[in-house]
Amino acid sequence: MSQSFFGNFDLAQLALYLFWLFFAGLVIYLQRENMREGYPLEAEHGGEAPNQGPFPVPDSKTFHLPHGRGSVSVPSLDDGDKREIALEASDAHAGAPFVPTGDPMVDGVGPASWAERRDEPELSGHGSPKIVPMSSLEDFSVSSGRDPRGMEVRAADGGAVGKVSDMWVDEPEQLVRYLEVTLRDKTTRLIPAPLARIKSDGVSVHSLYAKNFGKIPQTKSAESVTMLEEDQICGYFGGGKLYAAPNRSEPGFLR
Repeated sequence: MSQSFFGNFDLAQLALYLFWLFFAGLVIYLQRENMREGYPLEAEHGGEAPNQGPFPVPDSKTFHLPHGRGSVSVPSLDDGDKREIALEASDAHAGAPFVPTGDPMVDGVGPASWAERRDEPELSGHGSPKIVPMSSLEDFSVSSGRDPRGMEVRAADGGAVGKVSDMWVDEPEQLVRYLEVTLRDKTTRLIPAPLARIKSDGVSVHSLYAKNFGKIPQTKSAESVTMLEEDQICGYFGGGKLYAAPNRSEPGFLR
């Protein structure tokens, strides 16, 4: 009893080792939690990839969604029905590039690809759709810059496709997300605002040619846009940068 139990024990070294163990465990935990979306990985030709990474895929966890939207479990080994991807390998060797087999902008492949998001509008903290037409908001107006409503929309080839009939705004962020254009056939489509250039004489869209506007994915509702529809619309415009015309995929193409 005359000798202290910790007389010859280095407490500082113990604290250091415990910190190392805690930090290593934290890194492993965070890396596994980061694998809840996009996992398990799939091979290029379908099926689960043999190598999922240095850490094991975490067990499924259920998250209860707000505003009565049910629950979601991730990662999920049961993804239900998967859509067929209209791509085929250009060669038999591993790593060969895939080429479209149909209309890539409609099929959603390559730069036109989109994610299978929920087919429901994104909600604000109050449970209402975030992105809505400005015409439905009494407190919103254009305070600066050009108001594009009523302007003619021209495609990359100079063809006039219709006129801007409304703007869709992210109400909580107070930001214009889309321009609504009424086409010649009286149907409406949404144009992502960052891909539309508002000029003094009209609105120009470089991503698409006039012939492409009729195939822009439409929204089910005239008052809201779902997360899936947003991805499909943005994917269509993004894919137009490469697929709107055959010559756009040729070397040296600038326009």
